[in-house]
Amino acid sequence: MNIGIIGAGNMGHGLGKLWAQSGHQLMFSYSRDITKPKKIAQSIGSNARVGTPSEAVAFADVVLLSVPYGAVGDALKAAGSLKDKIVFSIVNALLPDMSGMAVGTSTSAAEEIAKLAPDADVVEALPVFAEVLNSDSRRFNDRQATVFYTGDNERSKQVVAGLLREIDVEPIDAGALKNSRYVEPAMMLLIQLAYTQKMGQVGFKLLNR
Repeated sequence: MNIGIIGAGNMGHGLGKLWAQSGHQLMFSYSRDITKPKKIAQSIGSNARVGTPSEAVAFADVVLLSVPYGAVGDALKAAGSLKDKIVFSIVNALLPDMSGMAVGTSTSAAEEIAKLAPDADVVEALPVFAEVLNSDSRRFNDRQATVFYTGDNERSKQVVAGLLREIDVEPIDAGALKNSRYVEPAMMLLIQLAYTQKMGQVGFKLLNR
């Protein structure tokens, strides 16, 4: 699969590295530091290359949107038409200083992205933290972390679920895209536990019986 990655931060790098190990082809794009995507691609190897956001979209079967919430509008403008593309968003609606949510409970980052890209199939999942992605294992004491995904197109959701399984997490279908307005604040709680409460690497585990 060809995966275009818009955003060259730690999350995009971590996910891309793991997907390249599974044989996917990557194109990195969009960074304030124009040398960063090149360095990331070089570190991953022959399965990774660099392009503009619009080139990454044209290249991609799936577009990973991995930018800060405040950069979404600019990134999507640079991406151009996303008609009929699967947009896998890992964007949470965090304030720039991560002290709280820019939106929440009545809408979500995912829903706002879908408004800006109405011709795309937006699927959201907020995977484990970058520190976990870039560690030797994504597991917690040999247990897979639960990652919730949301979306309105079942085929696109299954594509994203498959990509999540490849990073060794447990994907759980959390329903329609509008349910992101509950998933995103839950992820904010993990951020508070990890960094404010200094609990270190944390994740969700869904239990059911």
